[in-house]
Amino acid sequence: MNLDPILQRIPQFASASNLIATELTGGITNKNYKITVDGESYVLRMGGNETKYLGIDRKVEYECSLLASQISIAPQPIAFLEPEGYIVARFISGKGIPPEGIGTEENIKRVLESMKAYHALDFFPGSFSPFRVAEEYAKTASSFNVKLPDKMDWYLEKSREIETAMYGREPLKPRPCHNDLLNGNFIDDGTRIRILDWEYAGMGDIFFDLGNFAVQHEFTVEQDDILLYTYFGQPTDSNRAHLKLMKIMSDLREAMWGMVQVGVSKLDFDYVGYAQKYFDRYEASVSGSEIPNWLADV
Repeated sequence: MNLDPILQRIPQFASASNLIATELTGGITNKNYKITVDGESYVLRMGGNETKYLGIDRKVEYECSLLASQISIAPQPIAFLEPEGYIVARFISGKGIPPEGIGTEENIKRVLESMKAYHALDFFPGSFSPFRVAEEYAKTASSFNVKLPDKMDWYLEKSREIETAMYGREPLKPRPCHNDLLNGNFIDDGTRIRILDWEYAGMGDIFFDLGNFAVQHEFTVEQDDILLYTYFGQPTDSNRAHLKLMKIMSDLREAMWGMVQVGVSKLDFDYVGYAQKYFDRYEASVSGSEIPNWLADV
């Protein structure tokens, strides 16, 4: 792809004579390029054509990442290109944390230190609810004639039961959240854990961040306990139930994301298989013997 017309619109790059651009692999929504100019490196993030169908607002992403960068959690964005919504941010040198290594007690504590820092911010633009997302994604996928699972109505009914249990008595007090804590979004810069990819960030439920992080790394009961004790000091039964239920909702959100991608993505990726993995986990969880207790305790 010829990036020159895009790079010419970015002041830091427009007059550079020794610019090197290389594509970064690994994304399943966006194209990312590492741009090196005068010894400084940046990442150009180009959203896929499906952005609007996934509920992503690139201006919100830019503003959330800017706020998180001010407390040294996110990479610092230096340019936002409209109308495309392309973002340029400083490249963070560091290493990824393999999935099997991120669940050690030390690394859980380091991740939560970073998570607590942005949860403590006053505000993020935008909002996020896994319950609304699941419903909206179902409508969007249907509009592209994607075949949804036969049990789709039942899946959403179970989601509403969880939401009613969580917020029926005590309304949510939203906090700034990331909402997409996949393994590839963590970088260890040697000092702290930095977090990439703020495209789903907004005001939301901290328990979704905690549950999403835990379930994406397939945490055991023991690792969930380390997470809860690290975050809350002395977790309550309600804290524990919130975490368990949001792990379940994270799986439904991920499955529904895959269904939308089946309809809109141009990338060569098995989104059907991806979604099925999460549907299977969701169904197993909402049919499990412990869920009545969690719904009562929450």
